[in-house]
Amino acid sequence: MHSDDLTRHAQHVLTFAQGKTQLHGPGSDPSIARSWLRCLEDYHLDPALGAAPTVLEHGRLLESRERLQQVLSIAGGEMNSLHQQLSGAGHAVLLTDARGVILNCITAPTEHTVFERAGLWLGADWSEACEGTNGIGTCLVERQSLTIHQEEHFRGRHTGLTCSASPVFDPHGDLLAVLDVSSARQDVSRQSQFHTMALVSLSAKMIERGYFLQRFADQWLLRFHLHAESVGLFSEGLMAFDGQGRVSAINQSALNLLGYGRENLLGQPVDVVFDCSLDELLGRASSHPNATWPLRTRDGRRLFALLRGQPRSVPKTPIAAPVVPPRLLGICLGDAALQNDFRRALRVFERDVPLLVNGETGSGKEAFAKAVHHASLRSDKPFVALNCAAIPESLIESELFGYRGGSFTGARKEGMHGKLQQADGGTLFLDEIGDMPLALQTRLLRVLEDRLVVPLGGEPHAVDVRIISATHRNLLDRAADGSFREDLYYRLNGLEIALPPLRERSDKSQLLDFLLEAEAGNQVVVLDDAARRALLDFPWPGNVRQMRTVLRTVVALCDEQRIGLDELPLAIRQNLRAPTLTLVSEHPLDDAERTALLAVLEEQRWHMTHTAEQLGVSRNTLYRKLRKHGIAR
Repeated sequence: MHSDDLTRHAQHVLTFAQGKTQLHGPGSDPSIARSWLRCLEDYHLDPALGAAPTVLEHGRLLESRERLQQVLSIAGGEMNSLHQQLSGAGHAVLLTDARGVILNCITAPTEHTVFERAGLWLGADWSEACEGTNGIGTCLVERQSLTIHQEEHFRGRHTGLTCSASPVFDPHGDLLAVLDVSSARQDVSRQSQFHTMALVSLSAKMIERGYFLQRFADQWLLRFHLHAESVGLFSEGLMAFDGQGRVSAINQSALNLLGYGRENLLGQPVDVVFDCSLDELLGRASSHPNATWPLRTRDGRRLFALLRGQPRSVPKTPIAAPVVPPRLLGICLGDAALQNDFRRALRVFERDVPLLVNGETGSGKEAFAKAVHHASLRSDKPFVALNCAAIPESLIESELFGYRGGSFTGARKEGMHGKLQQADGGTLFLDEIGDMPLALQTRLLRVLEDRLVVPLGGEPHAVDVRIISATHRNLLDRAADGSFREDLYYRLNGLEIALPPLRERSDKSQLLDFLLEAEAGNQVVVLDDAARRALLDFPWPGNVRQMRTVLRTVVALCDEQRIGLDELPLAIRQNLRAPTLTLVSEHPLDDAERTALLAVLEEQRWHMTHTAEQLGVSRNTLYRKLRKHGIAR
């Protein structure tokens, strides 16, 4: 930076220090204003000083790295991944200790010199007391994610940098490190750093999580979230406790989920928080847990949890779900994610936890439900299905609850058992539950609570039935507009399974063979290569149901037990012959910004104030970004 530029920047800083109001520019940001005042009044720094940052001697740098070796090993992969996500944008990814000393730096080989010239060396001390306002140093003091853009730096020497930094906390809430992404490009706008800041914050949380999991490898570790599918992700709550059940450490996500302060929980027994005894909790432990289970807090809220540790025996032996080969269940489970969802669904179903299966029309929701039933200990009991959208509203009540003979005009003399009584001892599958009339929702909720069915005109009957529901609708949206009872939604949603559409399944080829064999029966039918390619390339808007129907048709029409391209429907042949266009985003940075924004929104459960605080932006900026990317809950 030229001397006249240093002088001009220094004059700008000093003008601010003299108390002149700044409606625009760096001094208008409260965190920048606080930092500039600290630099002048507490550290007595000169904004025009052109000296490079102080660098630790090699021996002291090695000592610092040794102290944080575990963190560095965890952070290495995250830093490389972050640098790849920002590929081509001229960024350095840095990790410092709690003093602001750079312990690791990842840059493109061609950019080493640029960043070293800017003072971003291994061992360089970027604390605020040494280098004034900067991403690393100010993050250490403010203890929050923030971006320091060019002229917002205190020292004129650093105004060519734009830095986005996020703190990394240890399991006790103490500052452990800072993760920073710095750019030396002059054309970087502060607004363009929005997605960078979000990615840095996410990576910092992943490092925190990895460190927590390793740090307490020898203790019981409880992992939990409001949503079963979020256990194992960066937003999960983590709580470590010792053999006496006393809390050793807890992360910020857990504190947010439970609504406690750290000082109120450390050293306390876990049963102060959760509505179960220590023995019951430890009975759930597993060395390699892979299925969540419901866990209630003392104030009645339901979470989903995993417990890592050596299990203790409890009086009641957990039910072991039988393992049945997928083909015997009438379902193809070659997709790894789908297979994992099936295992989770079976585990909770055996403990009488209701399942809610969500997915596009034709994606196989009923087949999934049947497979869970047939793999369970109720496989020899009835599986009864009711499509709530296919039965007229005037008949669905009698279909579900049954009626006593002569209870209304046209009723059978002997009466009729409803679906709930037919499923007694087994499973009731309620397809398209989102289309059930409101009046029946109230009666169904009562049945689920009391386990009593009252037929029309009849007396109550006790039933032992497990419920699997399915829908292609968003039931929370239906609850919001008043067409679905919110309390019924939470009663049915013990575990929600989202079935992928056929176009997104990794086992499409296996599924094709599975369905072809089922439709061919005793015949041996062979697909030509061109026909197989056409079937696999087709987008299948009707999902598995559409593929099964097409295969049934072509099997019926094939004469020589071989299906060629010409035997396939015209739409499938035309799709294969259409030119394939490779879609490359014209705005990769916008795409990354949108992805990162959605991740933070989900983590903060769409709480706009908390989301804005984590991203280091104002609420107005956040709403502007939501409108830009067309994001709505």
